[in-house]
Amino acid sequence: MPETARPTGKAARLREYLTGLIDGGLQPHDRMPTERDLAEQFQTTRLTVRRVLDQLGHEGRLYRTQGAGTFVSEPRIAKSVDLTSFTTDMRARGLKPGSLGTHVECIAAGAEVGAELHISPRDLVVHITRVRTADGVPMCLEHCYMPAALVPGLETLQWDGSLYEVLSQTYGLNVEKAEQSIRATVLGADDATALSVPEFSPAFRVQRVAFDARGRRLEFALSTYRADRYSYDMVIYRNPGNS
Repeated sequence: MPETARPTGKAARLREYLTGLIDGGLQPHDRMPTERDLAEQFQTTRLTVRRVLDQLGHEGRLYRTQGAGTFVSEPRIAKSVDLTSFTTDMRARGLKPGSLGTHVECIAAGAEVGAELHISPRDLVVHITRVRTADGVPMCLEHCYMPAALVPGLETLQWDGSLYEVLSQTYGLNVEKAEQSIRATVLGADDATALSVPEFSPAFRVQRVAFDARGRRLEFALSTYRADRYSYDMVIYRNPGNS
């Protein structure tokens, strides 16, 4: 698929000006100049202005509110595909991690969770549901499942923060690797409410199975991340054997 063309001429100068405003002092949710003002300043059409604003919107730099104008978006958090907990990830970025609405229960695994954890559907698992926050802003909705036999009493513990730290410090269980898949999705009404965004907002759906050094399946997790606040970055190396 061809790469989206960058604007040229007046559109390029307009884009450079707008990105300069975004990067050079405007804060998230500050209002941008109007289409009319920008068209007059750059002696171009409002259609050209709208296209540049739309492109910056698609890139997550700006957002529109009908009847109010165009505003600077919250910066996205660039997340590399590394095996880290949400708590560690946010702390590394200078953000304060937190949780909302944490609910812990012990339930039967069921067919899907049992298959992912390689246990019987009738075996018990500890199910943790919570919204993870960064500086108080909802970022991710987590559903985590662990075999109850490996974490006896976890549902009765008083804890908040990194689940991986609890597994390590309380149970001597250390996550060594994980199998993970990431796909794009849109949010239904309940998930959108939990993440404080409109229904049908774009999101990343991350499915992970975590293993310890002995190859035991410690956790099956389904996490939903706001796409307006997250991007996934990775480094890809070419296989020398491929032309």
